[in-house]
Amino acid sequence: MLQANGWAVTREFYYNDAGAQIANLALSVQARSRGLTPDHADWPADGYRGDYILDVARDYMAGATVHADGQDVAGAADSDDLDAIRRFAVAWLRREQDLDLRAFGVVFNVYFLESSLYADGKVEATVRDLIAAGHTYEQEGALWLKTTDFGDDKDRVMRKTDGGYTYFVPDVAYHVDKWRRGFERVVNEQGADHHSTITRVRAGLQALDIGIPKGWPEYVLHQMVTVMRGGEEVKLSKRAGSYVTVRDLIDEVGRDATRYFLIARKTDSQLVFDIDLARAQTNDNPVFYIQYAHARVCSVRRQLAERGLSWDQPNGLAHLHRLTEPHEQALLLELSRFPEVVETAALHLDPQLVAQYLRDLAAAFHAWYNSHHFIVEDADLRDARLSLAEGTRQVLANGLDLLGLSAPEAMLRDDSVGLSAAETV
Repeated sequence: MLQANGWAVTREFYYNDAGAQIANLALSVQARSRGLTPDHADWPADGYRGDYILDVARDYMAGATVHADGQDVAGAADSDDLDAIRRFAVAWLRREQDLDLRAFGVVFNVYFLESSLYADGKVEATVRDLIAAGHTYEQEGALWLKTTDFGDDKDRVMRKTDGGYTYFVPDVAYHVDKWRRGFERVVNEQGADHHSTITRVRAGLQALDIGIPKGWPEYVLHQMVTVMRGGEEVKLSKRAGSYVTVRDLIDEVGRDATRYFLIARKTDSQLVFDIDLARAQTNDNPVFYIQYAHARVCSVRRQLAERGLSWDQPNGLAHLHRLTEPHEQALLLELSRFPEVVETAALHLDPQLVAQYLRDLAAAFHAWYNSHHFIVEDADLRDARLSLAEGTRQVLANGLDLLGLSAPEAMLRDDSVGLSAAETV
């Protein structure tokens, strides 16, 4: 949406491969590699309990090799080598995420590793700058940031008594780096569980007093998704065990349906992903409904050729005044809204507006299509109607492309709803 509105966009994946969470990941895989289960008394207190941890441990102990981030990482098969376990586990999960992203059709321009902030000394430098700015204090062996100076309800620990940094500190360092790389605007797409870090990160950036505006960066927080089939919640993944991966959904319903259903609701609202609906070839399935509108126009063009007729576009545009039927006027009005919808969607970081618009446009087109013949004897009226149909097809294709969906030229017949690409027009 932003790119369509003229922004020069860089898609960046800030990859958490350091800190307490990765330490807990390594300890969890180590426990599994030693034959422990999550209900064992010696299981790490903050360890991860998903079945995928067992998969990682098995591959590590089998000496398997995984390819991630342009390099191969082999399992050392040594349950005592915690550093080797950490490297392998990070690579294993990174590979899984890369496969999900590839299946989903998401491409990042930059992969930024959290570990690089520590290796390059940027976390330490950020902490030193915060201390020098006078917005920190020591208490009970910990270093605190005065986030209350910037609207937080209480001050926050930056450096714990054990010397480790809390979650938001490297995030501040990361955004300092991004600011210095020249990004005028930053939009973070994260899960709703990151809500508590927003105020802290922004407070840290304001405390540095380096010219970063208030409210920078922006955040889009996504709620959890519940997957349903046959009216019941399902767990599809053999790989993950305790959750459903993007690839699982794509395997079930395809990329187009997966993308649309995840886009077609506000990010701050809960989503129930209905597999049965996503697979249905009926008007109740919005993906099918929109794509079928595009395919219907393509079928008109095929029928035109089969009848030995042609579409005179200049003549059609010259006779748009012939489009006086209420369905035609409604469709023309709907088409005129498209630029504004795309602009508004970008302004509010809300692509579901485009998803809803496409459904409304498809409804207007289907109503017109079902009420009037296109290939009529009157050449001027025929060309005008074909021009309107082609304009609708183009807007549908543009909107689907913005959402990363395909625009098929033909759809399979579903006798239950009487839909067919061989209709009389």
